[in-house]
Amino acid sequence: MKLSSPLGTIWQIGDEPLVMGVLNATPDSFSDGGRHFRSSAVATANSSALNLDVALAAARDMVAEGAVIIDVGGESTRPGAQPVSEQQELDRVIPLVEKIAAELDCVISVDTSTAAVMREAAAAGAGLLNDVRSFQCEGALEVAVASRLPLCLMHMLGEPRTMQADPQYHDVVDEVAGFLNQRITALCAAGARREQLMIDPGFGFGKLLQHNLQLLVHLDRLNSLQCKILVGMSRKSMIGQVLDKPVAERLFGGVALASIAVMHGANVVRTHDVAATVDAVKMAYAVKRSS
Repeated sequence: MKLSSPLGTIWQIGDEPLVMGVLNATPDSFSDGGRHFRSSAVATANSSALNLDVALAAARDMVAEGAVIIDVGGESTRPGAQPVSEQQELDRVIPLVEKIAAELDCVISVDTSTAAVMREAAAAGAGLLNDVRSFQCEGALEVAVASRLPLCLMHMLGEPRTMQADPQYHDVVDEVAGFLNQRITALCAAGARREQLMIDPGFGFGKLLQHNLQLLVHLDRLNSLQCKILVGMSRKSMIGQVLDKPVAERLFGGVALASIAVMHGANVVRTHDVAATVDAVKMAYAVKRSS
């Protein structure tokens, strides 16, 4: 079965949670920005400086380690990140999607909020559109629905540049669920099917540590929305705040969070550290299934 084919294929793999590997085609992402560029200096000035062979090798390694989905992103959404132009994002993302689609058997997710990138990525072989802005940017909803691909919508309070300034919630779980329900309703009204949709509570996106922890412990409350649940906590500041560890030393914290997320109902775990996370997810799922 060619996993990068469109709607339905992701959910036909089985009930076991899936691992999504992160492949940033950006010079400024918080964890691995610039890693797949010829040089960080060149990458900042020239969006075409992405080294496709290096990026493909990273994707190949993640698939070999057990990632079923590779999430390709051409715009950093770290706190304080600046937006990139549509052409920069296209130049970074589309050649990489084409190369992965031609050479690897995996689902290619494209992390974008830009309608033109969604359209071109779908044509290039993407099997999932993953939007941190929940398809609210101009033209994104229409293009996403027309693609007939699986769609992931995420909760974010504000924009990357300002989202961590002073996020406030009365009940973070209820408010995140309410927003996601509104976006599910909008997508279904535009022609998407609920089984086509996946939700992401947006750990670290406009949320303080206590908000993130509350979302995690009550993750199963999102099951009421009747969509698959994706979580992404790998290397994030919530780990650093608890463990007082820099980004490069957050593997064990991330693996612990991935295990907890699976126990609370996560269907897809997004990570920079595929091999360790695959083992953790498998063990957590074995325990959950036996309970």
